[in-house]
Amino acid sequence: MALRFSANDARETKKQGRQLVEITAYDYSFAKIIDETKAVDIILVGDSLGMVMQGHPTTLPVTMDHSVYHTQMVSRAVTNAMVIGDMPFMSYQGSIDDAIKNAGRLVQEGGADAVKLEGAGRFCKVIENIVECGIPVQGHLGLTPQSINKFGGWKIQGKTMSDAEKIIKQALDLQQSGVFSIVLEGMPTETAKMVTEAVEVPTIGIGAGKYCDGQVLVMHDILGLTDFQPVFVKRYANLKELTQNAVKEYSREVREKVFPGEEFAYKTKLSQS
Repeated sequence: MALRFSANDARETKKQGRQLVEITAYDYSFAKIIDETKAVDIILVGDSLGMVMQGHPTTLPVTMDHSVYHTQMVSRAVTNAMVIGDMPFMSYQGSIDDAIKNAGRLVQEGGADAVKLEGAGRFCKVIENIVECGIPVQGHLGLTPQSINKFGGWKIQGKTMSDAEKIIKQALDLQQSGVFSIVLEGMPTETAKMVTEAVEVPTIGIGAGKYCDGQVLVMHDILGLTDFQPVFVKRYANLKELTQNAVKEYSREVREKVFPGEEFAYKTKLSQS
């Protein structure tokens, strides 16, 4: 059986100069649709599910059980892309033992190929220990949503040279800890460019400009399923409008007794017995 896209494959893309394509998914149906295109390298079961699937204003309410559950659904659908399970708030910020246990759950129970976690600093030791257990880790720097309260909102990071240098240092520390890639979120293009040039592992941007080694976006955003549209999101479809029009047409046909017509009815004759 062919293996899904791997951490080693991701590392090779930077050497080859090929852009990585990453997108989020949170359930079986959409994950299957995405994976069947064979156009995506990585499917991230992001903790953004808290906002787009659960209706929360932030990612903070997402639990490990939520992450495992959604990762299970996605993993069952995917045969080509790498599946990354996002480690939610407080699943790795405590002890290293807890972090290893929770990362292991995403792989063992959720079927993930790798995990993602935010930050650097003291989390580098956490990453190192998770990697030593055989679990690939994707890092995440810049605007890290789990630190939204510390940032005081959704604020761009790395806007000064000194801040950019801090992010470069963090990226190098993550690389030393063993990450196979790093998500760069919400930072000026020039900052992301400097980070990308400084590290050997691929960088994957979201609101970080064109010089990253790949890009990731939330599926619901690019399909036009959400009303929220950050400046860095390009909508490639408007499924909200298509869905609403389909529902309205279905409703009209039911009320006018147009649906179901004869072509949608069973025509088996009743037997006498």
